[in-house]
Amino acid sequence: MQWKFELLMKPSAVPLTEGPVWDGEHLYFTHIRASLILRYDLKSGALTEWRKGTNRTNGLAYDAQGRLFGCCSGGRSMVRFDPDGKIVTIADRLDGKRLNTPNDLAIDRKGRIWFTNPVNEGNWDKTEKTELDNQSVLRADPQKDGSYTVTRVTFDTTQPNGILVSKDQSTLYVAESSYTKGIARELRAYPIRDDGSLGAYTTLFTWGEDAKGVHRGIDGMCLDADGNIVATNGWEVSGPGAMITVFSPTGRVLETHPVPANRPTNCCFGGPDLTTLFVTTVEGHFFKAQTDRVGWAMYP
Repeated sequence: MQWKFELLMKPSAVPLTEGPVWDGEHLYFTHIRASLILRYDLKSGALTEWRKGTNRTNGLAYDAQGRLFGCCSGGRSMVRFDPDGKIVTIADRLDGKRLNTPNDLAIDRKGRIWFTNPVNEGNWDKTEKTELDNQSVLRADPQKDGSYTVTRVTFDTTQPNGILVSKDQSTLYVAESSYTKGIARELRAYPIRDDGSLGAYTTLFTWGEDAKGVHRGIDGMCLDADGNIVATNGWEVSGPGAMITVFSPTGRVLETHPVPANRPTNCCFGGPDLTTLFVTTVEGHFFKAQTDRVGWAMYP
């Protein structure tokens, strides 16, 4: 079955949509540079502003309790969006130094938040400067008093992007997405040890280069009910173009579905039966497509 993408929101003068998540009734996604979270109602088709002033929040994720967390790129922090309208900063430093621009996150059943911390120059003010000497995956662990401690868990990434925890909680999938020539764009699988550290990664898939330039690897991704990785990747610069690619847990390409936009950023399943895929893009689109796959998420 070839997926047909329906346009739900056209690009605006302020581009870049990201972070789609499903809460069981509505679909939420971020409009990064407009500092908004938008809400889509499947029943009515209404698209409304849900939160303003999000300071260029990028990725979103629910924990098992239904609390919504986000990567606040402009605030260089991890935040929680509480029902009373408050945006609570839960982590903004590693070893006393300010974070870069947190990008995407995945939350496990222990409540640990795994998040990527690259430098996205367009998602913070030009006056900002890096304090960390790395672009890594970090882990925020909840403490009994409600605070979080932050630990660096990768020491071999140059620009980590999308991130997922496998259904069985044993593997951390990370998109290594540097655009520097000579550095491979990879889908990696890191084993999660009992103490929360990571073992040596396995490269599941690698994107190469051609005469036109580097191929664009994965930006964002989600899981289906069979544990397969459904990922946004590709662009108009080189390679086969913008795609949704479905990978098996071992990296085998199961399907590809062209996306009618230059650079898809992220995706998630939603709808009452979790068979509808929602997709955001660099240009600011919002799409949906009916699929023949069933999605999976820890919540709801």
